[in-house]
Amino acid sequence: MTRTGGWLRTGEVAEAAGVSAQTLRYYHRRGLLREPRRSNGGHRLYPPETVTVLRVIKAAQRLGFTLDEVAGLVEAGGHRHGGPDRGLRARAVAKLAEVEQRIADLQTIRETLLQAVDAGCDDLVVCAGSPCCPLPFAEPATAGPRALRP
Repeated sequence: MTRTGGWLRTGEVAEAAGVSAQTLRYYHRRGLLREPRRSNGGHRLYPPETVTVLRVIKAAQRLGFTLDEVAGLVEAGGHRHGGPDRGLRARAVAKLAEVEQRIADLQTIRETLLQAVDAGCDDLVVCAGSPCCPLPFAEPATAGPRALRP
């Protein structure tokens, strides 16, 4: 906190929050941060709590929230009367379900790849033509609009 009366310049906020100045400006353009004041010299001046907001944004991203979702969380936090479906708890429950589905998908991929390794698949084309190939494309296409026709 320098000669700006407790308000922080862009570089100071970015350094304190562990982001780049470009990231700070990008978040501002996305509406994740309030409009900064301007110094007499035209520099953007942010209140100290901006550092906390930036840390919250980065933490939410690490938890898998997109910037659009983070914007919704920030918006919901600013409107406490928004109802139970707008807050962090409901959104965390939804994100958790999404993460659990991705984990299940990744476990299926892992098992299939382990089967491919165990089957000795060394050549993708040869493996695809083998009846013992565990990879999903080894199954013949069913008749339909996308089925290959000789």
